[in-house]
Amino acid sequence: MTTLEPAAGAAAPDLDQPRPVTLAEALPVWLRVAALSFGGPAGQIAVMHRVLVEEKRWISENRFLHALNFCTLLPGPEAQQLATYVGWLMHGPRGGLLAGGLFVLPGLVAIMALSWIYVLYGQAGPVAGLFFGLKAAVLAIVLEAVQRIGRRALRGRVMTGLAAAAFAGIFFLDVPFPLIVVAAGVIGFLGGRAGHPAFRPGGGHAAKSEGGAYLFGDDALPRERATWGETLATLAVWSAIWLVPVAALLLMLGPDHVFSRIAVFFSKMALVTFGGAYAALAYVAQAAVEQYGWMHPGEMLDGLGMAETTPGPLIMVTQFVGFLAAFRAPGALSPLAAGTLGGLLTTWVTFAPCFLWIFVGAPFVERLRGHPALAGALSAITAAVVGVILNLAVWFSLHTLFRELRLVAVGPLKLDVPVLSSVDPYALALALAAIVAVFRFRAGMIPVLGTCAAAGMGLRLAGLI
Repeated sequence: MTTLEPAAGAAAPDLDQPRPVTLAEALPVWLRVAALSFGGPAGQIAVMHRVLVEEKRWISENRFLHALNFCTLLPGPEAQQLATYVGWLMHGPRGGLLAGGLFVLPGLVAIMALSWIYVLYGQAGPVAGLFFGLKAAVLAIVLEAVQRIGRRALRGRVMTGLAAAAFAGIFFLDVPFPLIVVAAGVIGFLGGRAGHPAFRPGGGHAAKSEGGAYLFGDDALPRERATWGETLATLAVWSAIWLVPVAALLLMLGPDHVFSRIAVFFSKMALVTFGGAYAALAYVAQAAVEQYGWMHPGEMLDGLGMAETTPGPLIMVTQFVGFLAAFRAPGALSPLAAGTLGGLLTTWVTFAPCFLWIFVGAPFVERLRGHPALAGALSAITAAVVGVILNLAVWFSLHTLFRELRLVAVGPLKLDVPVLSSVDPYALALALAAIVAVFRFRAGMIPVLGTCAAAGMGLRLAGLI
């Protein structure tokens, strides 16, 4: 078990120091965090901060932010990785598995149930109307994500230029998302290493431990530091947990089988999805719709609506993608059985790497504190991700608001141009109403999604869509 002790020279423990928490006592708290994990990464991180820092006082503000910064550096869903990190900090690998696994479980069950409903009854009147309304609301939510992340990330003309270049590259030139991430990271790493002011991390994160002592305060350090041998053993075990099933599928079924393609694609996604779920969605949508033909653009929006309205990481939308991919190419299995296995396989290869990153990297996380080159790389990647999310917003808008698009190519430039006469007036009206609610009246995500879903069902029952 990983425990914490005061650093050399630290003051004697406060008499009000919270008593240690057992793994059994932590279980209901992590269940509560999982059940409340709505609202995408920002909402989920806010829930963890309120419960872990303010209410339970398990971890200090500074340690929470330091852990969050480390998780933001990693590919994959930062909120789930943050839960895994805090669980590891308190109870070692068992605590990390408990916290990170529970964070995923509610979304896994909910998305699987909704996937079954979708393929069995998705074209039935009320259900089809529900998803019609969700698509319009999702557009407003993605646009709000562009604004929120852009306000934080685009400090100055250099970062704004990186965001613009990323948008132009992926929207007009079809530059692969992983290449954009790597290029931005290299630029930021070199800029930070050279001390360029544009790549310095923002300040304002200092916080004091007010209101009493924390279980793990600012001065607490891990008692046990992982040796290189232990680190290599952890790397080997979790790499095997992740990749042995992938290798087995490739050997038994061949590279062209749908399960093999799911395993390989989402394993690659787990390596390159820096910048959170919205950035990953652009990469997944482009490949699932255009490269593999697993689903239609509107179905990607339906899946995102499911993920937005259920607890758990937003990246759980990938389970819906894997479900549809296998459902439509079931082979010898029934479509529902194949879809269920495809969804579970997708979730496995999406989240197994998250535990690997934390269990290997957490013992060394203090070495990353204040590293200028790494901070510069993160800043540049975050800026580029703003451009990628903007591309996602435009892509979703075109495929939701217009029934017909025309591909226009001029040299290396490629652009989907909407046919104006094919605009869907009801989708446009719902999207505009959702945008006004989010940006003008600061309405919450759940009320906007619920209202649009109800409006979509009403339009469907009235025979208007």
